[in-house]
Amino acid sequence: MEADESSTLHPVVVDALRTSTLSELMVPAAYGGRFEKIDPLAVCVAREALMKTSAHLDSLFALQGIGSYAISRAGTAAQRSEWLPLVARCEAIAALALTEPVAGSDLKAISTTATERNGELVISGSKSFISNAGAAAFYTTLVREGDGYSLVLVPADTAGLTISPSPEIIAPHVLGDLVFDEVVLPATARLGEPGTAWKHVLATLAVFRVSVAGAAVGLMEGALEEAVRHTREREQFGKPLSRQGPVAGMLADSWADLESARLLTRQAAAMAVDNPADALDHSSLAKLHATESAGRVVDRCVQCMGRWGLIRGSKIEKYYRQARPMRLYEGASEVLRLGVAARLTREVD
Repeated sequence: MEADESSTLHPVVVDALRTSTLSELMVPAAYGGRFEKIDPLAVCVAREALMKTSAHLDSLFALQGIGSYAISRAGTAAQRSEWLPLVARCEAIAALALTEPVAGSDLKAISTTATERNGELVISGSKSFISNAGAAAFYTTLVREGDGYSLVLVPADTAGLTISPSPEIIAPHVLGDLVFDEVVLPATARLGEPGTAWKHVLATLAVFRVSVAGAAVGLMEGALEEAVRHTREREQFGKPLSRQGPVAGMLADSWADLESARLLTRQAAAMAVDNPADALDHSSLAKLHATESAGRVVDRCVQCMGRWGLIRGSKIEKYYRQARPMRLYEGASEVLRLGVAARLTREVD
């Protein structure tokens, strides 16, 4: 509970994640990982458990993969050897820097640039609302380069990079804004060839978007358990709330939402194990369904608990605030609907 109200890295949670060795799920076995390649289903199952316990812990775990995957996929041998073992041991905190003040869902509107001068890259621009900013050891950063887009690996201690906290959000989170004031890096700091950023960003989404659905499932499960405990114990009109028709209906609908989301999420994650790119639309479908379901489930749980669901600092109030951002990050629901609908219309004869 303490960590989930913190906008800075919580050292006890970091130590817990490090001790668990779960960060090994986020890199290939060749660099200290658990499996030969990253397993989206294993990541999903882990996020179910972690989000139920702590959003701070879940976010820290998830970003180890989201922030480092482009290194696993496109990094040089030197980049992989330097950073991935540290990520696997949770000795280096990872971050992915995509969004900007004027570029959210429309990432092609970014204005941060990389210019090659005398064999070096000069990065200029800014990023906003970056998870793990201020705590990360490196930032996998999306930039414009010429007529295309590239990814660049920026160590946190690079001269010219300054970091400040982002505005507080309703569910506290380690967030910060980055400013690149002519940051100079070797040309080898690119991840992959110039202009190839989108395929690496999409590959990251293909592996990790479905894990957001896993986190939403964990959140629903935690919220529903809180509501069940309360309604089973609290009596009104001579019997427990859980046996009152309207309350029982909300509990039953919430369980249906939870289990349908779990099944869809695990199916999509299993599809992503062998071919993440081809399964991206199903991952988007799972993320859409699970996060929208989480909003409904937590709202019902608060309703079931009455005034006890409104107490600040309670678990159910925490879940209520944490559910809302999930419909926005890593693909807003409205954007996901467009992609899912496009896939559907292509598949129907």
